[in-house]
Amino acid sequence: MIALMYFFMIRPQQKQRKQHQDMMSQLHKGDEVVTIGRMHGKIDSINREDRTVTLDCEGIYLTFDMVAIARVIKSADAEKTEDKASEPAEKKEASSETKEELAASDSSKDEEPASDADSDEK
Repeated sequence: MIALMYFFMIRPQQKQRKQHQDMMSQLHKGDEVVTIGRMHGKIDSINREDRTVTLDCEGIYLTFDMVAIARVIKSADAEKTEDKASEPAEKKEASSETKEELAASDSSKDEEPASDADSDEK
């Protein structure tokens, strides 16, 4: 009976506590988080000595205990990698648009002299 209680109650709680502690140790400035009160914000500063976190909630700065952080929505590191990954794609799109614009301007230049020649002949 005690062994069943351990495997169905105590052990899962220990795993959850460990996961939460790992998440708290990996928090950085700029991470987007949700508190246990369902408040969404971005981490502005972390005080590990007092175990508090200051969140920027659309210009309002609130201080919470670290245990009040329920989950991390988007980490600052993930945002940086997403930005780096999207930059080459944006450059490719811009370069293809530029090529199309150049091709269009080249074709319009070809047409312009022809129209000038037509007006000179008249």
